[in-house]
Amino acid sequence: MDAEPELVRLLGEQVTYYRVLAPDYLDQSLELPLGALTDALDEFGPAGSVLELACGPGVWTGQLLRHASDVTAVDASPEMLAIAKARVGGARVRFIQADLFTWRPDRLYDVVFFGFWLSHVPAGRFESFWSLVAACLKPQGRVFFADDAYRTPAELVEGPSSATIRRQVPDGTAYRLVKVPHQPEDLERRLRHLGWDIKVTATPEPFYWGSGRRALRAAG
Repeated sequence: MDAEPELVRLLGEQVTYYRVLAPDYLDQSLELPLGALTDALDEFGPAGSVLELACGPGVWTGQLLRHASDVTAVDASPEMLAIAKARVGGARVRFIQADLFTWRPDRLYDVVFFGFWLSHVPAGRFESFWSLVAACLKPQGRVFFADDAYRTPAELVEGPSSATIRRQVPDGTAYRLVKVPHQPEDLERRLRHLGWDIKVTATPEPFYWGSGRRALRAAG
């Protein structure tokens, strides 16, 4: 089977999962210890013009607005964007519906942020995704991301060595998604190889966050 068409189908299924899940997303019983992540983001201080990739229902958008002068929030799901707009309003926020694997920015930003998105980027799109991040940043722009490496045994339908998992929406329908269980030290090393100066910090397992910018030699 040709790998690229299969990957396109997988990514389409991932978008469909979040579109279908959108009405119930905020009602999920997710007992996530996110305090350390939100504290780290506040300490980072995402000031200026901020780009939020894969904004979902706006869980992080409001926190970004505490620091940012304006936010551009991009997501592939119109249902998620509608919820985000209802949560945070339209003041100082521009919402864009787009596939992040094909979207290109129309301006540059002081900060690029993505929460719980990097693990959904397939290994084969990792480098091109970070090229997109670089293309979105001003010369001295910064990056902040938060994520987790959590995958339940029941989700590992292709085994623990595969990044493809299967999750169900409340009506029981199952969808395939990408979920790459990045480890902080390895992720930091990979980003350094791509020309980023980013520190990846583990917080209460399985969560981690990263912040930094392009390395001077790469930015120059």
